[in-house]
Amino acid sequence: MNPLQQLNKLGQSVWYDNIERGMLSENGELIRLIKEDDLRGVTSNPAIYDKAIRSSSAYDTDIKALQKSFNSPNSIFFELAVKDIQMACDLFMPVYQATDGLDGYVSLEVSPDLAHDVVGTIQEAKLLWNKINRKNAMIKVPATIEGVEAMSHLISEGININVTLIFSVKRYLRVIEGYIAGLEKRAAAGKSVDHIASVASFFISRIDAAIDPLLAENGKALQGKIAIANAQKAYQHFLEHYAARRFKDLQAKGAKPQRLLWASTGTKNPAYSDVLYMDSLIGTETVNTVPPATYDAFRDHGTAKLTIMDNIADVDGILEQLDSLGVSLEDVTKKLEREGIEQFQTAFNAMMNTINEKLLTL
Repeated sequence: MNPLQQLNKLGQSVWYDNIERGMLSENGELIRLIKEDDLRGVTSNPAIYDKAIRSSSAYDTDIKALQKSFNSPNSIFFELAVKDIQMACDLFMPVYQATDGLDGYVSLEVSPDLAHDVVGTIQEAKLLWNKINRKNAMIKVPATIEGVEAMSHLISEGININVTLIFSVKRYLRVIEGYIAGLEKRAAAGKSVDHIASVASFFISRIDAAIDPLLAENGKALQGKIAIANAQKAYQHFLEHYAARRFKDLQAKGAKPQRLLWASTGTKNPAYSDVLYMDSLIGTETVNTVPPATYDAFRDHGTAKLTIMDNIADVDGILEQLDSLGVSLEDVTKKLEREGIEQFQTAFNAMMNTINEKLLTL
């Protein structure tokens, strides 16, 4: 087995952080990755779709046809994306069935301009869920305060959710609470909870990219360590909360834990190993969604062994050292959340411009 296949055997599911129309044929790249690497799922975001639509002619025919029925680039985009997600879900259905609903999921994100709109997020998520009409789809909702509230409600309605852009442990604790509360509300209404799947997308490399420059003078020993320690702390909370009686009562009714998904696992600092964040965060009941370059690198020279608990006793000390240097991890993560939403908004707007340009030229 190659290292990617070995991760699945260790209890960490590998998903692919990339999608575009050319991958989705019956004998295309996605099927190849499923067969060769035991790939278990796919995630998308506005930046991925902006690149896919801008750099490919694969969507041109559909864009031209859709303009007869839809008069906004926003509507056209979601029609294009829903078709992609449906195709990918169908390719992953054997994975979904073979893993008894643990894996085989494909995620589509709500519009980034809804990040602070509870009602708008709920409405669009339900619309997309119904349009995709696949039980192995996930709707991505950002983990803003409003997004977490929306996520909890959507879970109570039986919709699979990938709650994304989580940077801080404090916010992750709110996500856990929102997920469990959503399941409890659904169970209290006498509805089934055994088919609901959800992941909590916890971002990694952006933490070090933001903090390392702040440690350039008197904190060099901590450079490259904060993102991993932050993630390990989140994993400790995952283990604690999903082993507690409150969740066990739901688990008895078939509920599944909301697995931690490591996102932004491509290494941004060329001084670090290109598989640093994959090698360091391998743990049971987790997911790693991997961008193409990092995916290829790990397949080539990654090390598949359980590492998430390595040096776990040092985590609190590392985070305390950071605080003693006057660097507030909470302030950094709040800034990263704002920037993450802004980046996706920029990518979404760029994609709207691309579709508009294609509508004028096709």
